[in-house]
Amino acid sequence: MTENLSSAAKGSRLEFAFHVFRGRWLSLFASFTIMAGVGGTYIFGIYSKEIKASLGYDQSTLNLIGFFKDLGSNVGIFSGLIAEVTPTWFLLVIGSSLNFVGYFVIWLAVTGKIAKPKVWQMCTYMCIAANSLNFANTGVLVTCVKNFPENRGVLLGLLKGFAGLSGAIMTQIYLALYGNDPQSLIFLIAWLPAAISMAFVYTIRNISTGRQPNEVRVLYQFLYVSIVLALFLMAMTITQKLVTFPPVAYDASATIVCGLLFFPLFIVFREELFLWNQKKIPTADVRIEIPEQSTARSEEIPRTSCFSEICNKPPRGEDYTILQALLSVDMLILLISTACGIGSNLTAIDNLGQIGESLGYPMKNVNSFVSLVSIWNYFGRIFAGLMSEKLLIKYKFPRPLMTTIFLFLSCVGHLLIAFPVPGSVYVASVIIGFSFGAQFPLLNAIISELFGLKHYATLFNVGQLASPVGSYLLNVRITGVLYDHEALKDLSRKNLHRSSSGELTCIGAHCYRQSFIILAAAACFGAFASLILVLRTREFYKGDIYKKFRQETEAN
Repeated sequence: MTENLSSAAKGSRLEFAFHVFRGRWLSLFASFTIMAGVGGTYIFGIYSKEIKASLGYDQSTLNLIGFFKDLGSNVGIFSGLIAEVTPTWFLLVIGSSLNFVGYFVIWLAVTGKIAKPKVWQMCTYMCIAANSLNFANTGVLVTCVKNFPENRGVLLGLLKGFAGLSGAIMTQIYLALYGNDPQSLIFLIAWLPAAISMAFVYTIRNISTGRQPNEVRVLYQFLYVSIVLALFLMAMTITQKLVTFPPVAYDASATIVCGLLFFPLFIVFREELFLWNQKKIPTADVRIEIPEQSTARSEEIPRTSCFSEICNKPPRGEDYTILQALLSVDMLILLISTACGIGSNLTAIDNLGQIGESLGYPMKNVNSFVSLVSIWNYFGRIFAGLMSEKLLIKYKFPRPLMTTIFLFLSCVGHLLIAFPVPGSVYVASVIIGFSFGAQFPLLNAIISELFGLKHYATLFNVGQLASPVGSYLLNVRITGVLYDHEALKDLSRKNLHRSSSGELTCIGAHCYRQSFIILAAAACFGAFASLILVLRTREFYKGDIYKKFRQETEAN
């Protein structure tokens, strides 16, 4: 009798474990963990100095590599097309492979284990490594939205928030494992994100279940955990700047970070245990019935050529064709403001390592700058996603106006670097990180609201492409060139020569003054462009922009 009870209990535990593994909540936790590991592109400012020094690049060349990083991380069209015809696990495998191959070859080049690659080869490696971010994004975001369709706003803010924290998370783990060794950091971002994706490769998938009554409350509990994690990372960043940490302190900090990352597992087990006790069946067996009326209605819509009615655009909020949206004035304004706003912020973030060096900050302070950008990038994404929704619903506050405010705010951050005072780079890192993070959810939401959801995946990727264009113009063609010009002037004044590796280094507040004045002007221009969009869409945002979706739900 005792053996039978023991066997039954064991079988029940195995069934529950399988139930948890197949559930939505573990899939969501895995999604958060993957997004927390995509920080390789966000901490370029830490290891870019090592690439420049070991390979003998000037600042223009380094900024060109930084542009290809931005290009790779923003070209998500390929991952989107592949996602249309393949399962999620295939996307994650591709993404982890690209991540490991790209960063691992960069590490081999920086450590001298392979012959010095040509510049175009380094640009290719960086673009491949950064493009892995899109495969993780596409696999995770699309799957989570399908699994939690009625709470996609909060969910996307959370997922993007963890991505924003990823740079600071990776920094703490790197300091604990390798100390202050930028070459080892490149190796870390080669293997760790790839390992995380492979660990959860079969966990993240589409799971058709009914909606839980307490779904929003549980998502907010995940949000509270992420806020605690962000606050701890900020506290560690500030403390590590003020106090010299022994290795054991870095180990303790990284352990707490990992503990907070895995704390949501308790929420996962609690929710799945509740469902297990309520239903005693796997949640994946509960299906959502899709009314046939919606399908029939879609079949009644006549098919038209993509070139027809290009100039006969529908009202804002209706479904635009791709060409109608691309040739609209609203989209042009969005692309200009994105190129100026996100492009100028990307330029500042990519140059943080050299900015700290030129102003005489030690390397651990440069790590602090990058961590602050990452942490406040998180707060910007969370704030913009949640607050813009509440302000829009309650006060009809248009999202483009919030974009305008954040663009003007980023001007302040650029000017603090152009005219530095003691400690101003820390404040600038917070401002730039916050405004940079806030612009992404706002851009995504505005595109979906103005042009409809029918071709949202394509239009979202088009809007995202504006940021590397702005980064190329502002980073490669302006900031890098002006930095090298100032460095050459310093060498001429001091009657010195380049280092044996060919590296050009500029020391002083003048190194970035002119370029960051231009960045501030570009962000200001983007803010005025966004203000034009506010005026053009003011009547649209005064109305009920979600009325159409409520009517469709009621009709179904």
